[in-house]
This record gives sequence, C-alpha cells and structure tokens, in this order.
Amino acid sequence: MYDFKALYEAKSVDEAVRLRRGHPGARIIAGGSDVLIRIRNGKWAGAELISIHGIDALRGVKLEDDGTIRIGPLTSFSHLASDPVIGTHIPVLAEAANQVGSPQIRNIGTIGGNICNGSPAADTPPTLFVLDAQVELTGTEGARRVPVRDFYIRAGVVDLKPDELLTAVLVPGEAYRGYTGHYIKYAMREALDISVVSCSVNVKLTEDKKRIENVRAAFGAVGPVPLRTPGAEAAARGGETTERTVKAFASAVLGEISPWSDWRTSKAFREHIAEELAARALIRSIELGGGGIHA
Repeated sequence: MYDFKALYEAKSVDEAVRLRRGHPGARIIAGGSDVLIRIRNGKWAGAELISIHGIDALRGVKLEDDGTIRIGPLTSFSHLASDPVIGTHIPVLAEAANQVGSPQIRNIGTIGGNICNGSPAADTPPTLFVLDAQVELTGTEGARRVPVRDFYIRAGVVDLKPDELLTAVLVPGEAYRGYTGHYIKYAMREALDISVVSCSVNVKLTEDKKRIENVRAAFGAVGPVPLRTPGAEAAARGGETTERTVKAFASAVLGEISPWSDWRTSKAFREHIAEELAARALIRSIELGGGGIHA
C-alpha cells in the first residue's frame, strides 16, 4: 500500500510548473521506480505527487539542426538504448542506459529521474558529464540551462528550484563529433544492482590515431556526487596511445576521487576498481576510435 496525500496529473509543462508553484512540497513522479520505493519504505509517506507521465512532449530524442541532441526527460532507458540517434552519435549513452536495473526497470525508469534523484551511483550521469551535457530547467520565470556537472549540489540534492521542472537534456554537437567512448559499471552482481564504481570515458584521437587529442572522464559512486577527473584528463591529453599514457591516466584518477567504505565494499577496493576501470575504459575508447595501445 502506498501512502500519499494527493496525486495531481499534469497534461503540459505549463500545468506542471503551475502545480509545482501551488504545491512546493510535492514530489514529481514520472516512471515511479524511485519515488514509489521511497513512499513504500516510509521516507516520503504522506507526500503530494505531481505526475508528469502524461506529458508526451517530454519524451523522445531529437537531432536538432545545429547538431545538438535533445533528449526528453521522460525518455525511458529502453528507448535510449535502442534509439537510432543515440546509437549513431553517442552509443556510450546507450551502453549506460542498458546497464540500469532489470528490463522492467529500464522500461519504466526515465533519464530525467536518474538525473534528478541526485544519486552518486546513477548510471547515466557520468556519461552525460563526459558529453558536456546541459539540463534545461523550466519554471515560472522561463527556462534556464545548467551544465549537468553543475546541477549536482550534494548527495540527493540538485539545483532544481521549487517551481522548476527538468524539460530536456542537451548534448552539444562539438562534444560528440569525432569522439568515441565507453562506459563500465562494476557491481557486486552482474544484474539488478547499483554501481560500486562506474566510469565513462570519451576520447578524440588525432588523425593518425597515434595520439589522444582530447579526453574526458567521469566517475560514479566515488564521491558525494558524480564527478569529472580533470587531472587524469590532463595526464592523457596529447599523449601517445601507449601503455605509459594509460597508466598515467589511471593513476591520476586516485588523486581526484573520494570513495568511502560501506557495507558493499571498502574504500581501498573502490580505489582499486576506479583505477582499473579508468584504464579499461580509456583503452576501449581508443580502440573504438580506430586506434590501438602500443608498448
């Protein structure tokens, strides 16, 4: 039995914003895979809910004229994993979406919910970080855009005002053209488990495929929020596609993450896994770009 006070069903973005303004303590519900669990376990018992499930304008993926990929926040993980625009231009995001939970969860869970719940272990944010994605937030004062890496304030808290709604995830063309990437999630079980550590890497190689022109890397579950590792990126940027560059990149990661010990595993193990995933993700990204690793 789910204990909630009221359910309001918005039919448009404007109506959802008005409901947000009129019920500032209400919780947004889309797929419900996170919200309903929190109600059932008592954390949000008695909450008011604003359903945006019926706003079809917030679903789907569109390639805009300037190359920006616009993703509706109600787009499910299953849709992301199979969408031709995603598969053609940013398949690394399809990789991440396809590792969320079970097929049932991927069918109902949304990218918007995955971002807005503020979890440091969510699967899509690290890849959105390396794609320099922005979130479009719409409220009574209009729309604003925020880099997704600045959207996270602390664990479970994001930069969403009481009257605002996430209305799009935007990936600029310059962030993916010429890049190849790979996402790896390490969990204690192969399925139906949240990340112990996750890593996403995006690489642009030089024309001869022998050097790394640019690289972006981000991690999940190694700090209070998902995070980029600019020091590790700098260690590999401009370097040759060699084992030495890979080692320097992976080693630099350790100085930028802040993992913890919990019932899943220890801080030391998370550090070990983060370093290993960084190396593997970089190598695979280089291979996908047509390069190879040399001694």
